[in-house]
Amino acid sequence: MEISVSLIAGLVIALFAAFIVLRAVRIVPQARARNVERLGRYDRTLQPGLNFVIPYFDRVYPMIDLREQVVSFQPQPVITEDNLVVEIDTVLYFQVTDARAAAYEIASFLQAVEQLTVTTLRNVVGSMDLERTLTSRDTINSQLRGVLDEATGKWGLRVNRVEIKAIDPPQSIKDAMEKQMRAERDKRAAILGAEGQRQSQILTAEGDKQAAVLRAEGNRTAAILKAEGQARAIDEVFQSVHRNDPDPKLLAYQYLQMLPQLAQGPGNTFWVIPSEVTSALQDVSRAFTQALPKSSATREASSDDLAAHAAADAAQAAQAAADALEGAAEADGYQTASPSRP
Repeated sequence: MEISVSLIAGLVIALFAAFIVLRAVRIVPQARARNVERLGRYDRTLQPGLNFVIPYFDRVYPMIDLREQVVSFQPQPVITEDNLVVEIDTVLYFQVTDARAAAYEIASFLQAVEQLTVTTLRNVVGSMDLERTLTSRDTINSQLRGVLDEATGKWGLRVNRVEIKAIDPPQSIKDAMEKQMRAERDKRAAILGAEGQRQSQILTAEGDKQAAVLRAEGNRTAAILKAEGQARAIDEVFQSVHRNDPDPKLLAYQYLQMLPQLAQGPGNTFWVIPSEVTSALQDVSRAFTQALPKSSATREASSDDLAAHAAADAAQAAQAAADALEGAAEADGYQTASPSRP
């Protein structure tokens, strides 16, 4: 009986000792911290790893996360400088650097940070109009971070970053902004179309100009080449004539042969026959009626036959010229006039 009571007492003492040991051991994970109060007063902060406390004398508070935390606050209405209400949604990145200050300097640091963010945001955005608010997110973020970091330093917090997640203006402002953007796009499209048309016209004009210049250059070159060809032809004829040394009788004969061709023009209605024609006819008749000098080509022919043939050719040429002039005058209703020789 005595052995049973002693055994039970020993087991009870052993269980109590094990319970005391378990209550005295505290294991803190990495990047966590726990505050300890001894008899109601702050004693120390438990670091990551194995820690020992005095049961029933030390009170261990819940763990505090020392990692960087992300908190997204609900959209808050903010009035801009031009009296427009916008909904601004913010995201806060912060980290607890002092577990004691975070537990004893502020009752709820999350609620404090949220309210401080809303207050600072209203102060910052209240000094901007809507357009500047929409385009100055970096400025708002930097100002918010500066104010929050300064205010939360004594709470054992460090604000690493503040981001404006969304800025929602009223629906009427959204519709007006959409119309404005549509008008701007239409304006840019019209400007681009006008620029394209202007560039097209400029290129077309430049092309026409270059074509006209090239066409003029071609015409000029063709005219120069044609003139050079005519000049060379005239020079060749002139040189040939001078090399053969023609007499005036041959020239008069050629002059008479050209008269019928001049009379065949459709616009020739009035003719003035110069006195040189009569002289040419007389010279030709006299030349062919007279005896031609003997040459190597005509040495074998008799003089009578040559004179007869020459007279016949001269008479035929004169008759053809007269017939051509008379026919041209009768067809056009005009009468040819023959001026007298001075």
